[in-house]
Order: sequence, then structure tokens, then C-alpha cells
Amino acid sequence: MRTKKKALIAMSGGVDSSIAALLTCKTGDECVGITLKLYHNEDIGVDRQKTCCSLDDIEDARAVSRKLGMRFYVFNFTDCFKETVIDHFTEAYLQGVTPNPCIDCNKYLKFGKLMQRMRELQMDYVVTGHYARVEYDEKRERYLLKKGKDREKDQSYVLYMLTQEQLAHIRFPLGEYTKKEVRQIAEENGLINAKKRDSQDICFVPDGDYAKVIEVVTGEKSVPGDFVDVNGNILGKHKGIIHYTVGQRRGLNIAAKERLYVVEILPDQNRVVLGSDKDLYKNELIAEQVNLISCERIEEPIHVTAKVRYRQQEQPALAWQSEDGKLHVKFQYPQRAITKGQAVVLYDGELVIGGGVISEIL
Repeated sequence: MRTKKKALIAMSGGVDSSIAALLTCKTGDECVGITLKLYHNEDIGVDRQKTCCSLDDIEDARAVSRKLGMRFYVFNFTDCFKETVIDHFTEAYLQGVTPNPCIDCNKYLKFGKLMQRMRELQMDYVVTGHYARVEYDEKRERYLLKKGKDREKDQSYVLYMLTQEQLAHIRFPLGEYTKKEVRQIAEENGLINAKKRDSQDICFVPDGDYAKVIEVVTGEKSVPGDFVDVNGNILGKHKGIIHYTVGQRRGLNIAAKERLYVVEILPDQNRVVLGSDKDLYKNELIAEQVNLISCERIEEPIHVTAKVRYRQQEQPALAWQSEDGKLHVKFQYPQRAITKGQAVVLYDGELVIGGGVISEIL
């Protein structure tokens, strides 16, 4: 007879986490719903109703928990979120780097603080609505992370930082489902958020205005500087480096014979380098803060597929680690707009090998 376990279920108020909760309840385990309070809206100057931490979302999560017969709590993680996500996001942009706050949130909050709380409450595992799969490989004696069945919704890219200890206590019930199937299950079970639209933005930047949030957080206006071409010739004035990221074309307001794109940001000089589309293509990078899942270390160069942003199609590459542990990735074909601060994630078919934060582009 299966031993009954205790599950801590992260509830965002959306349909994905709600169905993850429903499927977990059907296992017979004891389930507790949790919503994370991550920030105070006034601290970042956004409308409460536009964010994932709005009262409406909390009430949706509470209503679903009540319908499923689960206890429900709200955990206040605002201090940790500010320190590990918002402050890091702000500092990165000030340094001309484009971070991925969703990965930081997963690392420090959803699978850091929440797993710590799981242990404190003597629960057995954490459940989220991510589209990914976890399996244990007896031959390797390792937990493995695999892509979700729904390739359009697969979220393995933002989960590459998970450790063996964390993977041992994580469940992703949606890994075997498509988004269409998830919505159908929600409708069949009469959940109030069955047709609720998915959030498309960074939760604390719901209108996409990163610069405004950074100015609110720092209390300082961005400093204008020079746009220059790849040879250092001044082309005009920019609004401040926090307004730009590599690959950007819109909002430059520079008259030129050909389309110009941001190809590099030089924070020490307060300059933004503009160039042509061809100037954006590079084929080699170095990544730090490396986390490997399918193996302890990449001892010899291996053939992989890799991607440098969430929505990118994987590309063939060669990957290896140097003695200092840094990850080197050389793509078979040059890739467009590889960006410092973003993650590079390596795959072997459906399997996530691991990844790291891009620190250098060669």
C-alpha cells in the first residue's frame, strides 16, 4: 500500500497551478495550497490589478484550494524577492547586462525558500505548474530533468538551475499534458480560472517598461550618453543604458542608411554601440554559475543542442568545461544577439544537461 505523503503546492491563481493541484489531490496525498507574496506593488510603481500578486489572483488561488478541499496559506517572501530578484535585475541593467528574473525567482524563491518552508513544515515535496518532467535514472543514480510533452509550453529552460536535492522533492504534474488538455480538465472540473489568460510579462514589470521600474527602485533617473558605431564614431544621444538590450532596433531614433541595432552596451563609458544585423551574430560564449543536472561535470567536449533564450529553437553546438568550471559553448552556426546575463541551456534530445549564465561572448 502506498504511503500517504504531504505536498506543498505553489498556487499562482492561474489555470496551470490549479490543475497541478487537482492532479496531486487525486493521488490521495495530503495537499496544502500556497501563494507567494513577492513584492509590494507601490515599491515598483505599478498598478496592483496588473500583476500576478494582485488580490484577484490570490482570491482565485484561495477559491480553487477551497474547491479542492485544501488548506490554503499566503507566504510573505517580499524581502527575499527584493534582494534576490528585483535588486539583481536592477543592478544587472545598470551594468549593461540583461538578466532573466524568472530563473532567479525559480532558483531563490520557488525552489529555494519554498523548499526550505517545505522542510520546516515537515512536508514531503513541492508541486508547481511548470511544463517539464522529472525522472530518476538508476544507472546514473541521478534525477533527470526532461522537456514537457507540450513543446510550445515546455519550461525546462527556466529550470536548468535545479539541484539533485531539489529534484528529489519536486513534482511537475503537467509535464505529460498539453496546455489544451489542461484547460479542458479545468473546464470539466468547473474551475473558475479555466479560461483565464496566461501572464506574458515579468510579474513586476507587467507593462514591459523595465526602465521605469529600475528608476523607481533606485530613486534615480537614467543618465543620457552617446550612441556610437562599431568603430567608436558618435551617432547621437541615448536616454540611458537601462533603456536598451542587445538586438534592440526600436526606440533608437537614429537616422541611418541601414537599419541599426544595439550590438553592445558599455556601462563604464555610458555608451551604446549600434551596428548592422550582421554585427549581432556570434558563435561562441562562456557561462558562469554553471549547474549540471544529467552529470557532475563535462569532462570532454560533447555535442549538444543549446539555446540562449527561452523562445529560441535549439541549435547544434560543442560544449565543454574549463578547469575553473566555466562552461564554454561553441555553436555550429553563428547565433543572433547572444546576450550577457541570459542563460545558455544544453540539451541531449529531451534531456536537460544543464546550463549557466552567459558572462562573455567571443
